[in-house]
Amino acid sequence: MMNAAAVSSVPNVPRRHTRRQIIPDAVLGMSFFVACELMFFAALISAQFVVRGSAGEWPPPGQPRLPLLTTAGNTLVLLASGVLLWLAARSMRDAKPAAATAKLLRWSVWLGSLFVAVQGMEWMRLIHFGLTLQSSSYGSFFYLIIGAHGLHAVAALVLMMHVYHTFAGGTLRVTRFWAAQVFWYFVVGLWPFLYVLVYLT
Repeated sequence: MMNAAAVSSVPNVPRRHTRRQIIPDAVLGMSFFVACELMFFAALISAQFVVRGSAGEWPPPGQPRLPLLTTAGNTLVLLASGVLLWLAARSMRDAKPAAATAKLLRWSVWLGSLFVAVQGMEWMRLIHFGLTLQSSSYGSFFYLIIGAHGLHAVAALVLMMHVYHTFAGGTLRVTRFWAAQVFWYFVVGLWPFLYVLVYLT
């Protein structure tokens, strides 16, 4: 059997090259998923504006108005969750004590859960006041767009909880954490645009 030195001296014998991975597979896969979801939300928003342009009045008469101030405060809660996740990633990168990183992760999850809970309560109030999927196209688009974001938020929270528990147990893969970051940043970053486009315009 030829050793490495002998192989290097023989012409036309290919050497093995180790390919340096620039983006981990988990992060790349999540990025593709997020790109597809952005197109999905863009389609929903575009459809809403098409219907809205042909409507005589928007919102339609008799439909309850959306809770602007409560949702504005809830937006700050979600943004704070994203900031805490960024701080947790920085803490992990700087090899700070695991307890400090775990605390940041836990608060990020709690604030994200609070955002979803407040959204759920607001939906219940709106339904009570007559805004439903069947009440008008206004209600249909509201629950379709905001509901789709809520489902993404719940899915991202499940992933974040998994990240927190595996980190606390010492079995977290850093690439899985990065993928969860991409997903949660997508949920957090998309929401202010939805708030402006659905609640304020």
